[in-house]
Amino acid sequence: MENDNPSILVVDDDPGLRDLLRRYLREQGFDVFTAGDGRAMDAEMAQRRIDLVILDLMLPGEDGLAIARRLRSDGSIPIIMLSAKGEDIDRIIGLEVGADDYLPKPFNPRELLARIRAVTRRHDPARAEQASETPEVIKFDVFNLDLTTHRLFREGEQIPLTGSEFSLLRVFAQHPNRVLSRDKLIDLLKGYERSPYDRSIDIRVARLRRKLEPDPADPQFIRTIWGEGYLFSPQGKAYAG
Repeated sequence: MENDNPSILVVDDDPGLRDLLRRYLREQGFDVFTAGDGRAMDAEMAQRRIDLVILDLMLPGEDGLAIARRLRSDGSIPIIMLSAKGEDIDRIIGLEVGADDYLPKPFNPRELLARIRAVTRRHDPARAEQASETPEVIKFDVFNLDLTTHRLFREGEQIPLTGSEFSLLRVFAQHPNRVLSRDKLIDLLKGYERSPYDRSIDIRVARLRRKLEPDPADPQFIRTIWGEGYLFSPQGKAYAG
């Protein structure tokens, strides 16, 4: 019988790092499993529930970006990407394919632990559903954003969001009809995001638009105010403020 501890799958071709993370994260109370490539990852995920994937960018065979795209197309499991490169372009690509966070190698295991806790905290609807308080829902147009369960619905149909997408949409929904600069958005995301950087806001806005907007090229809800930032309009373009 499985326990209630979050299950983490570490996918990395470095056996030393896999062993280090397995031992360290198990000491922190997580159930940890490991895989050296995409095929081994698939085998592990076919056997058990996995709550979060720690995914290396450089893997033999199917690389980390391809795996992240595949995982994201199949569902919304949280992904933290690792890379020895540590360059901004790799971070940007990782976020574009749907990773929730990105950590360059080498890293302190405590930093990874903090990222894991932040991602799982904002991406745990099952635990939120157990809360005793009445769910808080923000309604806009045909959408309902449930702040308790971290879920978005369009006319009753759930739209999958990553943890970072939910956090940004919550900020927009809680500050409607206001122009928010990138710096302001980063400030408001503190506590949900760690070490955000300017380009990540644009990437996540683009991802949200693909899920919210009838025409992402002509957005109605998350509008760009050139030279200033973004404005969330719950009424769509009917708002002219």
